[in-house]
Amino acid sequence: MLAGGTGAQASFSAFTIGLPVLAPALRSHYGLSLTQVGVVLGAGWVGTTVTLLPWGLLADRLGERLVLVLGLTGCAAVLVAVAFAPGFAALVTLLAAAGAAGASVNSASGRAVMQWFAADERGLALGIRQTAIPLGGVTTAVVLPHLGLETAFLFLAALTLGGAVAGGALIRERVVEGVEPEAVPWTLRDGRLWWLSFGTGLYLVAQIAITGFVVLFLHDDRGLSDVAAGVVLAGVQVLAVATRIGAGRWSDALGTLIVPLLRIGLASFATVALVALAVSAPLLVLVPAFVLAGGLAMAWNGLSLTAAAELAGEARSGAAIGFQQTALSMIGVATPIAFAAAVDATSWRAAFALAALFPLAGVFALRRLRI
Repeated sequence: MLAGGTGAQASFSAFTIGLPVLAPALRSHYGLSLTQVGVVLGAGWVGTTVTLLPWGLLADRLGERLVLVLGLTGCAAVLVAVAFAPGFAALVTLLAAAGAAGASVNSASGRAVMQWFAADERGLALGIRQTAIPLGGVTTAVVLPHLGLETAFLFLAALTLGGAVAGGALIRERVVEGVEPEAVPWTLRDGRLWWLSFGTGLYLVAQIAITGFVVLFLHDDRGLSDVAAGVVLAGVQVLAVATRIGAGRWSDALGTLIVPLLRIGLASFATVALVALAVSAPLLVLVPAFVLAGGLAMAWNGLSLTAAAELAGEARSGAAIGFQQTALSMIGVATPIAFAAAVDATSWRAAFALAALFPLAGVFALRRLRI
């Protein structure tokens, strides 16, 4: 179950994380400004924002496996079309459609893992499941710079289709008794879920600032090749695998999710601020700073997902995860565009410094929760 959910999520994450790897090539091929690059990077988030909650509701009603297979298969088909997008408008529209279809995996695979693990195991289990995102990122960061643009998107389509097959083969549903008709409305009225989604959404700003723009920054500002900059992003994703598993195990050992969440937020603030200070430093200093900041900026996601599922309970976990992921996606839509605009208006240093403040604000938002 865990392998099926992780593999399916990794296939979709290869697409979402792969876009920043392709940013220099997309900018050159379509003649994009930095702000337009931000729009492209936010396009997939637009699609997921619209469909995450409906996919979560369907997972609660129809089961995880069917929802996952339908969504990922649709995403693979759209990515084939993305490979041949004739212009900027078509590219953005198709990327949004791919995100809308593939978003099914977020609620479905998270709900599947939630159903099969006990409360004192879920932090680690969902932490492992959330390593899917950096695992997909490692794959794309290493492979995509060596491919042409069309071939890269066809490769992503093949990965996503493979994720649909793996999820369909391995995921099994577990019947949860006692689902009440008012379960979904109750979930959406839970103020704790809103605060959790808002607070961890602020953490996401720092994550996107690093993972979404490190390749473009190192290529444009520091003169690294696409391949070399991709290796740096791969290093970020490798560290993120370790931090997500470690954070999940840490939360299980403590018996609480909020303490690790708060400390990760403070660490993210400190390390992204370090990147801002080091943007002109020698690469020997800057590259480790990026890897550390990116790895810590991605450490919180499994804890947030677990917290959403725990707050709602097993019967409502699909809707709760869908709601939480929708809130994150709304922030994910705005962040790449706003960050790119901030770079244009000020500088890379100022933009990274501004991004560092958001996880600090998230810490203050999350302090009210007891999870």
